[in-house]
Amino acid sequence: MPETESQPWEYVLTIPNDPRAVTISRRTLRLILTMHGLITLVDLAELLAAELVSNAVRHTKGPAALRVRWSAGVLRIGAWDASPEPPEPPRSWGQLKGAEDGRGLALVRACADLWGWQPQARNGSRGKYVWCELAAA
Repeated sequence: MPETESQPWEYVLTIPNDPRAVTISRRTLRLILTMHGLITLVDLAELLAAELVSNAVRHTKGPAALRVRWSAGVLRIGAWDASPEPPEPPRSWGQLKGAEDGRGLALVRACADLWGWQPQARNGSRGKYVWCELAAA
């Protein structure tokens, strides 16, 4: 059965504040999408998830979580982290010329169909949830 006709689903992977979490998140996401028949979204979804999780791990000191949700033909990928501070606004590609960092959210903005963030508490901890969406082709 094509995924566009299937029931919604959601996975949450709680991750420690550890740089290895990015690789683990990418591989887990690849497996989830492959098992649900969303192979055409795998490469882009992996790239975007890596950027979101990398920001969560790099810019905060607490735990984080990767959340992947499928509903009505849209894949939502998000990363929760323990910092309630809003993410830095994505810079334009022109502002990034020669910069060594700061490309993550610019890449998410350029590649995702939609993205955003919101304050969100998780397990009693204040934090934020940064997400992006990809529509099935």
